Formats: sequence, structure tokens, C-alpha cells
Amino acid sequence: MIAKTQPVRPNAVESGLGDALEWAIQRWVMTTGRKIHAEDAPWLAGPVGGHRIGAGFYKEYAQEAGLEIVADDQDAGLLSDFEALAGDAFDPSLVRPEIHDFYERTALHKLEVQAEWSKVFRHPPKTLIYLVSRNIQQLNLPGSSGDAGMSSEVIRLTNPATGTTPYAGWLRRSRSTGGVIYAGFYTTCELPGRGGQVVKVVFPLPDGSATVVLRPENRQDGSLALVSGGDGFGDAGYYRVHRGPDGTLRVKYMPVKEEIQVYVDSEGTLRTGHTLALWKIRFLTLRYEISRRD
Repeated sequence: MIAKTQPVRPNAVESGLGDALEWAIQRWVMTTGRKIHAEDAPWLAGPVGGHRIGAGFYKEYAQEAGLEIVADDQDAGLLSDFEALAGDAFDPSLVRPEIHDFYERTALHKLEVQAEWSKVFRHPPKTLIYLVSRNIQQLNLPGSSGDAGMSSEVIRLTNPATGTTPYAGWLRRSRSTGGVIYAGFYTTCELPGRGGQVVKVVFPLPDGSATVVLRPENRQDGSLALVSGGDGFGDAGYYRVHRGPDGTLRVKYMPVKEEIQVYVDSEGTLRTGHTLALWKIRFLTLRYEISRRD
């Protein structure tokens, strides 16, 4: 259960600085990003946010897209079918069944998290989180292990006409404050010229999104790795997307690298190591312990 302590909101000065910094990032993407039409890059399609994101965005997007929200499905997963990731470079049958179960029935699991920030390269990303992420209630990564308690809620967004689930929302909040850490939209997609499906995660941002495309990899002992490192635009990677008033997109292929390794330790506990790096400089590692809910 989420504690009733209210999250600390930015004051007027912090809010103004956050708005200015987010505006500057958007202008940088608009000026230097690649201009494309959404239909030419379906792997970048996804929800686009307004001024604030937060927990209420799922309802807003569902109404806009004509989808229905299913928020009480205890068997909901981030992926409706883990086997859909099968391809020339990845074999789901080699992945441990505990990992299959987590991705297909995520709502049955709970998380314990520890955050480890780089001692050398932590101030720039922490400043961005403090001023921007906290302001817009999105990508509000924990600042230390002490505030890394995280709740987990899976929200299916279904198409009433087809019965399909275009997205699974994964809402994670701070247990101590209830503030939003991640409000993500999970699905799979295909990349141009690549065989097999990859995992796509869309984090709506003001007038755009951060869209992370992760390729699955088999690792030793039945472990799974999801890796954003790719060869550039059109491959796995971290994309900052801005949607213009005419519907065209401006896209930057960012040097942010993520790797998520899901494994079962020697005691049978399901764990995840999630590393984030800028170029090759690692600035944050999130270590998850995953267990079934009582």
C-alpha cells in the first residue's frame, strides 16, 4: 500500500526552471532532430504527453485513442505473449520460466529496489531529474537507496472493437510519497531490416516522448537481457521524440544506453539489474528483487 505522505512538489522557482529546461530540450530536438512522418517510422509511434504526465495520463490517452482501461486484472503482464519475441537472434524457449511468468503476469509480482548512483557522474542527471522529471511527474528516478521503495501497477489498454491490447501501462510510484516514478507504455514492434520483435517502451513527455527500443538477448543460465545499444537510427536505442503541430516528428537518437538483465540467483530469487549510461559512462544502476505478491 502506498503511504499517505504527500510528494514534495517543486516550488515556483524550481517549477519555472524545470519548464525552461524542458522547453530548451524540446527546441534542441526540434532544431537538430531528424524530421520524419510517423507512418514512415512505426516503431516510434506512441502516446504524446501534455504539460504534465503523472498517473492520470493513462485515462487521458485511453479516451483520446478510443481504448478501454483494465486496471484490476491480476494476471496482466507487460507482454501478452513472451514467445512473440522469437527471432533469428533470440530464442524465448531458452529463458527460464520464472522470467516468462514475470513478463506475462507482471501484476502478480512486487518489487524491491536499490539505487546506486555513480560517484563521479551523478550530478547532471540528478539535476535534470530534480528540475524536470519531478516537475512533469515522469522518469522521476530515485535519488538514493533510501527513497527507492517502489509500488507496481499494470494497466491494460484494450481495443474494444478487436479485443487486442495495444499497450500495457506500467505505473510505478514511490512508496514513501505516492509520487510517480515511471508512467510507461509497453508493447512490441519490428525494426526495419531486422527479424523478430523487440520490446518498445514509450514514456510520454510534454509534446513528445522518450521511446526506448530494446532488443532481447539470451544470456547464460536462462537469463534475459534487454539492450538498447544499437547501430543508430532505425535500430534499438533511446529516442527523444517531439511531435510538431502538423503531426510530423522530430527525432533524436540519444547516446543514452540501457541494459536490463533479468535472472534467477543461486537462491532461486528473481532479480533484475538495470544500468543506465551516457555514451559509455554509467551513471545509475537499479537493482530489483522480484517476488510473487502474497
